[in-house]
Amino acid sequence: MQKSRICNRLVPVGRILEEPGYHVWCCSPIDGEDGKVHVYFSRWPLETTHGGWLTHSEIAHAVADRPEGPYRVTGTVLQGRGGNHWDAITIHNPTVQKVGNRYAMFYIGNSDGTVDTQRIGLALSDSLDGPWERVGDGPILDVSPNRFDWDSYITVNPALLQHPNGQFWLYYKAWDRYNDNLRKMGLAVADRIEGPYLRHPSNPLVDFSPIGSQVEDAYVYIEDGRFHMIMRDMGVFSPRTGLYLHSEDGLVWSEPQLGYDRSDVYFGGTTERMERPQLLIRGGKAAYLFVALMGGSSGTSSGAVFRVE
Repeated sequence: MQKSRICNRLVPVGRILEEPGYHVWCCSPIDGEDGKVHVYFSRWPLETTHGGWLTHSEIAHAVADRPEGPYRVTGTVLQGRGGNHWDAITIHNPTVQKVGNRYAMFYIGNSDGTVDTQRIGLALSDSLDGPWERVGDGPILDVSPNRFDWDSYITVNPALLQHPNGQFWLYYKAWDRYNDNLRKMGLAVADRIEGPYLRHPSNPLVDFSPIGSQVEDAYVYIEDGRFHMIMRDMGVFSPRTGLYLHSEDGLVWSEPQLGYDRSDVYFGGTTERMERPQLLIRGGKAAYLFVALMGGSSGTSSGAVFRVE
């Protein structure tokens, strides 16, 4: 197992957003024009247990002077719409980037509180303080209508790459439920942030089914002219570590290396789930890694931060 360059550069800072009464997950950071660090995160009530993300998750907003915190939570910015909407019940997996003069938040939702109806949506805002307006009445990336396609069951874990050619590349995870029952990463491409997003013919792009393994939670970025992907490992090395891959074109990816190690290596104690990696990019470089980490002061879950040195 070879350690990646980013893994060797990680310096643990500690936990953030240990909110009393809530499970916290999916921390997406971005620098604001106000000089503050803004983090959009998923949260749901403690009493619903960790599985409550499927039925009670909402997206909240927090602000700090530094990536290390402390953070001030400003409140909820997006939650289930109710009724017959595709994202009626739960809102989860935020990832936020500035696109032109606006901000784009990709997220997932479901219509019935189950895994089966999870899809990817998009909300836009003129300000990091909101309001956030959903794009269209349906998901921005639905499942394939062909039942036996690899991505005909769910579309989740959005990761936006603003390609140098001007296109918007949306990487996503799907669960190949009707074939080998393993999770893989694919790509959909659009000329406008609002879509339409068209699936790439080379999908799935990251597929570890030949070794009986799977992945999720990718974050994709460009640094020094090369494409980089960091994601949660689901068995290639260990289900408690992360993976790193690189690419020259964003389509053909390298063999995996260790993206981040187990939580106990950095924070001590027992090995906890550490998922949904998101990066704060500064000056075209990865500067901080944000993750979701089980445990914490309430024994639930919170964010955690690393410097990338």
